[in-house]
Amino acid sequence: MSYADRVYIETCKKILSEGTWDTDFNVRPRWEDGTPAHTIKLFGVVNRYDLAKEFPIMTLRRTYWKSCVDELLWIWQKKSNNVGDLNSHIWDSWADASGSIGKAYGYQLAQKHKYPEGEFDQVDRVLYLLKNDPASRRILTSMYNFGDLSEMHLYPCAYSMTFNVTGNRLNAILNQRSQDMLTANNWNVVQYAVLLHMFAQVSGLEPGELVHVIADCHIYDRHVEMVEKMISLEPYDAPRFRVDPAVKDFYGFTTKSFSMENYQYHPFTDKIPVAV
Repeated sequence: MSYADRVYIETCKKILSEGTWDTDFNVRPRWEDGTPAHTIKLFGVVNRYDLAKEFPIMTLRRTYWKSCVDELLWIWQKKSNNVGDLNSHIWDSWADASGSIGKAYGYQLAQKHKYPEGEFDQVDRVLYLLKNDPASRRILTSMYNFGDLSEMHLYPCAYSMTFNVTGNRLNAILNQRSQDMLTANNWNVVQYAVLLHMFAQVSGLEPGELVHVIADCHIYDRHVEMVEKMISLEPYDAPRFRVDPAVKDFYGFTTKSFSMENYQYHPFTDKIPVAV
């Protein structure tokens, strides 16, 4: 059984058995027909994945990991906030007529600031510190800029990464304010596991532990039946994840730099309603 599947099953079971419904609240998200999109949730979920042991991709249903990586590169490498630079249409609902999603995600990572060693944006500052001051406890990024929130078409969900070098292992904490367990959970886990691999490789380190901290971990009302069906399946073993060892520059990675060997997954044919 894939470890990511085990974590997912345990988390979903706990949400469904111990979670709290928000049906007494006036919620922001709406279904396509205009009705409120309510959830059952847990607060403060923490999941840990040791990337040295296994790559955390689900087999209960297919995670389109190439698209995950493409979005990751759009945010962290291209540092873009324009959907024209993305090869999928997952952000189209939040884009304006020019294709911009406002001052969100990649825009925040691209902003440069002055340091004693020179001028860096957030990504380049991480790269610099990992190579020059790996013992630092200040290696982190944040996309949740309060001064720009009013100009973001969607507030960042996965908003902060804290990196920590222990021995020769690069560990990281991903902080997420909100997590839709059916549509986004493994998508985000896969993305940030790949990111940790990328930073580790170009910094001469080994990938270590990814800790995923979720403030509001929820299942939407119209997703409950689909989730229950998924977690009743028998998971497959995790595939083997590979990174092209020839890439030594963070900006040299492409979607072709990664491969997934023997990825087995259960078919998923249900149409998933999306709350916006």
